[in-house]
Amino acid sequence: MAPGHVSYGLRAQYGLAVTPDTVVAWERGTATPGTRELTALAGVLWCSPAELLAGATTLREHRIARGWTAADLARRVGLDAGAYTRMEESRRWRGSERQTAALAEALELSPRDLLAATGRDQELAELLRGAVGARWQAYVRPVARMLPMERGPLEAVLQRLHSDYQSRTVATLSWGDASEDTGGPGRDFLDRILEHFWALARD
Repeated sequence: MAPGHVSYGLRAQYGLAVTPDTVVAWERGTATPGTRELTALAGVLWCSPAELLAGATTLREHRIARGWTAADLARRVGLDAGAYTRMEESRRWRGSERQTAALAEALELSPRDLLAATGRDQELAELLRGAVGARWQAYVRPVARMLPMERGPLEAVLQRLHSDYQSRTVATLSWGDASEDTGGPGRDFLDRILEHFWALARD
């Protein structure tokens, strides 16, 4: 379908005044359809919203892909609808450990996708930096609050991460200097910790 056909379908079937230029912008990724527009677009294209959001990364995108309204998802995870909407719009998740687990279950998110969708991947990287450089046991609870992982496997991953970091640092310094960046730990260092953590969590 040409952009003009899509525009006509959105107007005729759903009453949405969307121009062909806007449809082109959606295709190119320079503009993003709203929730109502995305649902209508899926109807015009005879597909599900999930198919249009195959690369979903934000909470909103994951929610729409699963067919949840903001109010329904908020109720499912035990939040006030307004509070949930504010978190979704700000891309900063503030839910409790139980609410986070319920969110991951409702949206069928892997731990890694959950962290990316809730904007907390760098926060996790900072916690992992502390875990590899100090007593990893002290970081089990803070990390567990962020991830829907059972404590036993999580403890095993943090212990292994700590051991790997300590042995590599002593032997080769191959992980780099945590203070190489004058503004704090280097981003490369944090990214390496994060990647290694996810690799261990998969095993």
